[in-house]
Amino acid sequence: MPVGDASERRLLHSREMSSAHPLRAVLEQSGPDRCPDQFNFHCHTLCSDGSLEPLDLICQATALGLNHLAVTDHHSTRAIQPMQAWLEEQRQHGASVPTLWTGVEISALLKGCLVHVLALGFELDHPALRIYCRGDAVVGEPLRAQSVVQAIHSAGGLAVLAHPARYRLGPGELIDAAAELGFDGGEAWYDYDMNPSWTPSPLVCDAIASQLENLGLLRTCGTDSHGIDLRGR
Repeated sequence: MPVGDASERRLLHSREMSSAHPLRAVLEQSGPDRCPDQFNFHCHTLCSDGSLEPLDLICQATALGLNHLAVTDHHSTRAIQPMQAWLEEQRQHGASVPTLWTGVEISALLKGCLVHVLALGFELDHPALRIYCRGDAVVGEPLRAQSVVQAIHSAGGLAVLAHPARYRLGPGELIDAAAELGFDGGEAWYDYDMNPSWTPSPLVCDAIASQLENLGLLRTCGTDSHGIDLRGR
């Protein structure tokens, strides 16, 4: 079979698998009015470069009344299990708590540009993602965006291009390239101005959201919190 045909078959299979992902129905409800009070699919703990302990973050998310969130530490999933255990304990006591989805932020090369990819809703500790969860960015072939996306899909997750307007190349070019490689979505609503309280940057985010929608890609939102307040950067 020609190489091109094999690549196309893998891409088609990945898209078919991701179309049935349970997180997809949640992300289809994303919008600038959903973050940060209901949804937050991009935030960090001390397990990478954040300021909050995992339990402090999940306690704050619960106090804020979040419905869905993913903690996306850079190349680390260490925060997820203690948060899952805490949430389960709260549920057993009848508390109302957020739904926590697995997440990790992975560095990748897309069109020769170093970008970040959010892996969401994957099987925790899946072998395909272990190389990307060792604390540092990988090198060589695994750094290519195509390899990252394939690994995320193999682990049953969704691949999302993080903050598309923060890179050397423009968001339009990167989103088109991401779509060709089988990315599932992009971070449409993001506070590029880094306001004290999260506010999506209107013109940039509107253009990104429109392009993603036209390409049939999911649109996500997140605060990318690194400080002690999940409502801001």
